[in-house]
Amino acid sequence: MNPWPSVDETLDTFLDGSLRILQKKKGYRFSVDAVLLHRFARIKRDEKVIDLGTGCGILTLLLSQTTRARSFVGVEIQQGLEELARKNVVLNHLQSRVSILHQDFRELRQTFPAGAFDVVLSNPPYRKCRTGRVNPSDEKAVARHEIKGSLEEMISIASYLLPPRGRCYLIYSAARVVDLLVILRRHRLEPKRLQFVYPGVGEGAAFVLSESVKESGVESIIMEPLILSAPDSVAQRTAP
Repeated sequence: MNPWPSVDETLDTFLDGSLRILQKKKGYRFSVDAVLLHRFARIKRDEKVIDLGTGCGILTLLLSQTTRARSFVGVEIQQGLEELARKNVVLNHLQSRVSILHQDFRELRQTFPAGAFDVVLSNPPYRKCRTGRVNPSDEKAVARHEIKGSLEEMISIASYLLPPRGRCYLIYSAARVVDLLVILRRHRLEPKRLQFVYPGVGEGAAFVLSESVKESGVESIIMEPLILSAPDSVAQRTAP
């Protein structure tokens, strides 16, 4: 596999140049969501981590550089993005820690036993199927709308993949935070930390970051808000 960029790809660097990421010039490109989730997640030494809907692999690749997890699996249903994620793994010489799986996450019960991972991560589509304007690009449409699986299906699989006390980290639309919390609890994932993300001062929340623990107590922490336009924001510190 040739890991270097083709004529229809761009090459970006992160973490002071230690991480290189290929993306298509046209089609789905990751945004600040993945960077925010990377900084919010707490990954411990020797844990096994799975990312549902990995795209080009950005989240798992960032975490591979900033944590001491044992292994990462990125699951991606779209073949073009899955192939790009594999190229990024090779480009960064991470084959020993990061694996990419071309599969529908709804079928993971056939691939992994229950409780196989310590941590599940996902940046799921924010819009329900058949709501709002659907992007003419298939890659963008699948990334933004629940075309290849609903929020409930994703959280159900996350609960299956986690043992008791396993952790699930998500970033989601703040406008659907009630849906998120109700579905998490329905599948025995109790929200423990929540952080709302605001584009700027005086604006409404755009995203919510959540940490949930399987089969845990009911108390939650609402963290201080994260304002992206602040001079020392997480997004600015991690941008390429």
